[in-house]
Amino acid sequence: MIHLLKEKATPIQIEEMLKEYTGMIKIVVDVRRHVLSGGGEMHSDCESVLLDDGSEQDDLWGANWYPAEQRIEFESLINIRPRMGNRNILIQDEKLRKQVESVTRELLGGIR
Repeated sequence: MIHLLKEKATPIQIEEMLKEYTGMIKIVVDVRRHVLSGGGEMHSDCESVLLDDGSEQDDLWGANWYPAEQRIEFESLINIRPRMGNRNILIQDEKLRKQVESVTRELLGGIR
């Protein structure tokens, strides 16, 4: 199940987002609006939820969240954006990674 989060997730929401992959939640963060969507099979599913909610493509970055370890991986196919200087599935820009991590920890951190 995909959730659009504008405030801290509940334990039930975390549990629902974990249904697709044991131990990991695919997430997409809107670094401008400080919201994220998580859950589902693919990052593009989360991306669509945010676009439908008014986000702009250039503000959306994908990652994976591991709630048990409170760990984030900055990898997603949606991150490949040569025109923005990101030519890899990994978010290349350190400042951007910190923004994604900050929003993720604010909305998902501390919940296992």
